[in-house]
Amino acid sequence: MAERQNARLIDVVLDESIGRSTPDVEHEREVAIFDLIEENSFQPVGDEGGGPYKLRLGVRDNKLIFEISRENGDAVVTNILSLTPFRRIVKEYFMICESYYEAIRTASSAQIEAIDMGRRGLHNEGSQTLQDRLAGKIEIDFDTARRLFTLVCVLHWRG
Repeated sequence: MAERQNARLIDVVLDESIGRSTPDVEHEREVAIFDLIEENSFQPVGDEGGGPYKLRLGVRDNKLIFEISRENGDAVVTNILSLTPFRRIVKEYFMICESYYEAIRTASSAQIEAIDMGRRGLHNEGSQTLQDRLAGKIEIDFDTARRLFTLVCVLHWRG
């Protein structure tokens, strides 16, 4: 039981490769990180030392860099994930989010609900893609994949 309890993230840091953005974007990044840390299931595959873990995220050459360390700072593993498979999903997700926020002002509740269902569907698709791409590297549950995909989206958001 204690082993599963420690299969989690306790800290997420964005490295200098991410760059800073507008106050709104920075706030959204902070919220996404808070939500991820608040509730997650995260275990590097094959790590016998156990967590909890710290995650340092970076982006280089269209790749997402996962630097994972222990609570005491000892390095565990670095995983590199291509962002190319997410390009279409993130682009469509942003477009549907814009439609959703626009619809809130003028559309009927049925139209808003339909757009929101599409938004959730794309978010689920991105989350599943992330979970699949991390398979064999990092074990995460679907809810953690959803929170991590939200963070990936916010890293792409320019405000």
